[in-house]
Amino acid sequence: MNYNLIDLNGENINFFNKIGKDWALLSASKDGKCNGMTVSWGGTGVLWGKNVFFCFVRPQRFTKTFTDASDTITLSFFDDDKKDALKICGSKSGRDCDKLTLAGLTPVIGKNGEVDYEESKLTLVGRKLFAQDITEDSFVDKSLISTWYPAKDYHTVYVCEIIEARKK
Repeated sequence: MNYNLIDLNGENINFFNKIGKDWALLSASKDGKCNGMTVSWGGTGVLWGKNVFFCFVRPQRFTKTFTDASDTITLSFFDDDKKDALKICGSKSGRDCDKLTLAGLTPVIGKNGEVDYEESKLTLVGRKLFAQDITEDSFVDKSLISTWYPAKDYHTVYVCEIIEARKK
């Protein structure tokens, strides 16, 4: 797979649009297998003196078992022509089918267990620094609970140091 390592400090990337509008594929590997799920919540920034991304995974998602087991998580971004593939990865479970094949995506597991895709245009490789379950008590604005968590299936938030940014 051909890619260039880039310095995100020298790039002009709008991650508000990349994650919230265009979506990303959050992926991780476990025991030589990988899984990914479409995400539209998350962000990038600086925390603890490191460039980081943060992402959220609900407890019932199959990808969570991979995310918890792996030291690395990736966020991969695709061209607009892959929007249908991302819809499949957001609506199907890897428990029930090979959704990555169904979506027409070709995963590549790297030497450190990171997951990239031949079809991705940009991938952030993150080393997990922090994971915390969101709880009802952690909300200052309790009105968010009824809108976003009617089933009380609170996300786990992961903060990852960006150790590589790959552009194809």
